[in-house]
Amino acid sequence: MNEAKAINVEIDGHVAWLNLCRPERRNAMGMAFFKELTEHFRRIDEDSTVRAVVIRAEGKSFTAGLDLMEAGAMLIGNGADDREHLRTKILELQESNNAIERCRKPVIAAVHGHCLGGGVDLLSACDIRLASADALFSIRETRIAIIADLGTLQRLPHIIGHGWFRELALTGRDFTADEALQMGFVTRVCENRDALIEAAGDLAQEIAGLAPLTVQGVKEVINYSRDNGVYSGLAYVAQKIAAAMPSEDLMEAVTAFMEKRDPVFQGK
Repeated sequence: MNEAKAINVEIDGHVAWLNLCRPERRNAMGMAFFKELTEHFRRIDEDSTVRAVVIRAEGKSFTAGLDLMEAGAMLIGNGADDREHLRTKILELQESNNAIERCRKPVIAAVHGHCLGGGVDLLSACDIRLASADALFSIRETRIAIIADLGTLQRLPHIIGHGWFRELALTGRDFTADEALQMGFVTRVCENRDALIEAAGDLAQEIAGLAPLTVQGVKEVINYSRDNGVYSGLAYVAQKIAAAMPSEDLMEAVTAFMEKRDPVFQGK
């Protein structure tokens, strides 16, 4: 019998919906979850029909974070070889969130209920985050004597600034959807889960209606500039534009404007 999947994927037009589907475990992140996440995002990146991605969750929580029962097995052993195995395993798990960030398609997270620990790692790798009013977040690792190691400490300061970030990372305290909106971690708070999913879908469709190679280029330039600085980023975007222009989508945008109609982009 096949093991139940932690994630299922639905494609609706040009939008891929990734559903965390382990509600009986509050979508806790086990080893299968990280493997599936990496594989799904590699496939999505290669699928030219997909132009935007939404991550959502089934059940009462977005995720309770790392499945501690499974993770505990990685801590067995005291030898140098065991420590090296742990190091390489952590790097493997990190790759799941790296795959989200490297995916050329914009990724929207739609968060309801609890989003703890590893869930914040995942959100930090997404491009846009929306939340329902009942969402509750925490960089929980400090409270269980673990250093967050899957991307929060590296990515979140660029999103919310060091002031908020250091308070949350060092205390491990819970913070609400309203606080997340105030600090810029999420861009929108919706009344309930249904409104959240509708808003995430509308935003994904809006992005998917734009010239896909242009949108993907914007994401690449944003990440490159963050990691390499202003002047390297300026040189990179100059190269990107010179390589991509003129494009068929640009000509379609101009023609549609002149004909007073909505453009239909083909990613060419």
